[in-house]
Amino acid sequence: MSGSTFGTFFKISTWGESHGKALGVVIDGCPAGLPLCEKDIQNYLDRRKPGQTRISTPRKEDDLVEILSGVFDGLTTGSPISLIVRNTSQKSRDYSEIASYYRPGHADYTFDAKYGFRDYRGGGRSSGRETIGRVAAGAVAAKILNTLGIEIFAYTRSIGPVCISKNSFHREAILQTPTCMPDDEADKKASEYLASCIADKDSAGGVIECRIQGVPAGIGDPVFEKLDANLAKAVMSIGAVKAFEIGDGFKASAASGSSNNDPFVSENGKITKKTNHAGGILGGISDGSEIILRAYIKPTPSIFREQETVNKNGENIRIQIKGRHDPVIVPRAVVVVEAMAALTLVDAMIGNMSSRISYLKDFYAINPAYEK
Repeated sequence: MSGSTFGTFFKISTWGESHGKALGVVIDGCPAGLPLCEKDIQNYLDRRKPGQTRISTPRKEDDLVEILSGVFDGLTTGSPISLIVRNTSQKSRDYSEIASYYRPGHADYTFDAKYGFRDYRGGGRSSGRETIGRVAAGAVAAKILNTLGIEIFAYTRSIGPVCISKNSFHREAILQTPTCMPDDEADKKASEYLASCIADKDSAGGVIECRIQGVPAGIGDPVFEKLDANLAKAVMSIGAVKAFEIGDGFKASAASGSSNNDPFVSENGKITKKTNHAGGILGGISDGSEIILRAYIKPTPSIFREQETVNKNGENIRIQIKGRHDPVIVPRAVVVVEAMAALTLVDAMIGNMSSRISYLKDFYAINPAYEK
């Protein structure tokens, strides 16, 4: 199976299955000298682990990370960093029935069509637990960005029909509300909506918004390696994401040029924009303003209602899925979106170091003491 590696300069490879012994990631290309400990990574993993609220799967996992390599005396060494999280609460028997049929909305059929074989225990590599490796690596990438004055934070913008209000935005609520909404009233309404979904044996989807602050102008390449295109690929690689926006996104298609363009202004010798309809990226290159992106998440496909499907013999059947499932994926996916944005941006910034000859000359400047 190819396709488990992401990045060019800061490269990660995730591994493991939902009901295997463990999951993890290998990071190649992390600079030496970065202070790093397991707590730095655990803080991110704790935000996506299951069993914390009524609106997440009851599967209980501590998701404790271990650093196996690449760190010595609290600093990265420049060699590959290997991270592992062991599974401790698998209930593979809950999935034994699905070996013979295809669940609606899942990757069961497509895996069989491609490989002629699949790990049916919780979805194998297509399970949401695969994101453990992404989040662990994203925590390292985010720490690198923090040293450069760049901050990434994401939150739930909407769940089902409930959307946050800009007038009630409180960033501290992101880590306090079960829905990861920065709006207490919207969180309450969304929780009520999810309670009705659970009662109806159904699920919900929603939208995650991510903001990246402090990115300098000039990051990204103008053709096939556009920053917004790479962010789109990174976010769309998350299993439940079905659409992606940057800036005004879909609304831009209904706007006029005069209303969609962002006027440039010069303030104290610095070029800025009056508005940010572009979402911080022009021509595939960062323009120095806040980068704003959104991920549209589908409803959890595992619902407890009776559904139509077919078995491996091509017979039409009706099923009722068992097991432990999230009624909504959105809150636990917030940190996954942050992680993928961080990984994309670190890779782009490392690559940007060779975009000008002056950058190389500055980096490799000869020490005057050794000049003749």
